[in-house]
Amino acid sequence: MADERARPVPGKYPVRFGVAEVLRDADRAGGWLLSVDGISQSYVDLEDPAHLEFDYVRRIADLLDLVPDGPLDILHVGGGAGTIARYAEATRPGSHQVVVDADGELVALVERQFGLTSDGIGVIVGDGRAVVEAYQAESADFVVLDAFQGASVPARLATVEFLTAVAAVLRPGGTVVLNISDGSGLAFAKRVAATVSAVFPHALLLAEPMVLRGRRFSNLVLAGSTAELPVGPLRATAAAAVFPSRCVAGADLRELCGAAEPLTDADPVTGPLPPPDPFSPRGE
Repeated sequence: MADERARPVPGKYPVRFGVAEVLRDADRAGGWLLSVDGISQSYVDLEDPAHLEFDYVRRIADLLDLVPDGPLDILHVGGGAGTIARYAEATRPGSHQVVVDADGELVALVERQFGLTSDGIGVIVGDGRAVVEAYQAESADFVVLDAFQGASVPARLATVEFLTAVAAVLRPGGTVVLNISDGSGLAFAKRVAATVSAVFPHALLLAEPMVLRGRRFSNLVLAGSTAELPVGPLRATAAAAVFPSRCVAGADLRELCGAAEPLTDADPVTGPLPPPDPFSPRGE
């Protein structure tokens, strides 16, 4: 949980990959927004870590919630302010988590402003891919990939080779969850979905209908596993959300991917940058 001694101070702070800004939420006493170069990175509620402000983060949490009760071993690649790590610590006591982030200055800022490390959460400053490739085999129940450099997903963290390394870290039946962003045409999302499907026998995608239709640039959540994923419960939960999402799996996911080829180290693609007004609906 957040260190009770942490006292966030609103302001702007230089970090490795840009300028971070810490903003207070006027509507929630414990709510804080962390952004980098004007792009929202994390929202945390220091008084209620189970409160998740961003819809895509709620979808990641839905996947965690559908795992049978009990502590989990979770590896996070991409830290931000540690929203999901805090959530898992609050909802699954006894979990062991490791957060990896390449931006040491951002890690220090988060620790200073919000607190993050605890008996159940450790933090590693380092290259996410290198850490995954050196990680103990079959040691994690979940791997959460939420790594952005600036506003885009690094190419080397979305390839078959990298996801194969992630698969080796997972225990049998474990799950990898990826947060990516895309817009018109979903060219990047389709290739990442094809990549997940190439490595894992079970895959799914969660996104708002406007995003799936290419009319809005926003986040999409993908998941892969060697075991069957809880598609039915996820569909029900996503459809009942304040901002409903669709769960695409099986033949529907294959149809969405179409002829999209998996990403490889020999043919990597960096995630797209958001348009100037990324959250406004696109025209027909």
